[in-house]
Amino acid sequence: MRVESLAHLTRMGCSVKYAHAEVGNFIADGLQMVQQEIEFLPTDVTRAADEMALAKWVVRRVAHSHGIEVSFSPKIVVGQAGSGMHFHTRLMKDGVNQFSEGSGLTDVARRVVGGYLSHAASLTAFGNPVPTSFLRLVPHQEAPTAICWGDRNRSVLVRVPLGWQNLDDRMFRDANPQEGPVGELPNDSQTVELRSPDGAANIHLLLAGLTVAARIGLSDPSMLDYAMARYVSGDASRHEGLDQLPSSCAEAARRLLDQRADYEALGVFPPGLIDAWAGQLFALEDENLREEIAADRVLVEDLVARYFHIG
Repeated sequence: MRVESLAHLTRMGCSVKYAHAEVGNFIADGLQMVQQEIEFLPTDVTRAADEMALAKWVVRRVAHSHGIEVSFSPKIVVGQAGSGMHFHTRLMKDGVNQFSEGSGLTDVARRVVGGYLSHAASLTAFGNPVPTSFLRLVPHQEAPTAICWGDRNRSVLVRVPLGWQNLDDRMFRDANPQEGPVGELPNDSQTVELRSPDGAANIHLLLAGLTVAARIGLSDPSMLDYAMARYVSGDASRHEGLDQLPSSCAEAARRLLDQRADYEALGVFPPGLIDAWAGQLFALEDENLREEIAADRVLVEDLVARYFHIG
């Protein structure tokens, strides 16, 4: 099913990087759940949003033809891996990646990270818009809770993945044995990854918001220091004093309203859209839901069933 989906997507012009099985593979109530991931190559932000929406439609159609159900729900079974929708980002100028000069991140990249972190809580309004989103965003499950960043660290909100920086030819050759000789390894692979969103996200609103956050990171002189003060190594949940992501849709809505001026600036988000989106999140009435159902398996299962077909 995965191979068939990839074939359709590539024929449609989507820039697929690779696809593989992920860590979630378990049996619950007689059903086998198998987690899969498709990763796309970098492209401009508008096209990226369109490709994500198209990919979901294709995967669902292919699965239906095989009698298989697909869910993009952030959580299906408590104690088992949830499903995120991570976004790797980079800033291109005249065809050159501004995030690296071949050895670590540039200050430009760190400023963008600062923008992401400063708006991370309000971005959950677009990237985590259902109550089950906050069953995934809990400590010690490879999902972020603290607003921080780090290198190759899966507990942080913004991760800096390996980007083929300062490496000799051997590592490239191990990963790509059929490639011909290469000269200087390119730096355009370096990205920073936002790990909070999940499959329930409104992708177009989320990526518009993420672009706003990046712009603020580049235009606000304080963002470099803001980012550097929030760099962590090791398990982020063990670091005290870090701001935390919201724990409910209601809290996400409040954080969005707190920063609405940033999103509405330059006409990116109409005020009416912000009002309507926040109202929709408040209407879910999940203020204390995570604590109320934490020990009640039946309520958790009912909640998962309600939001199984989302995104």
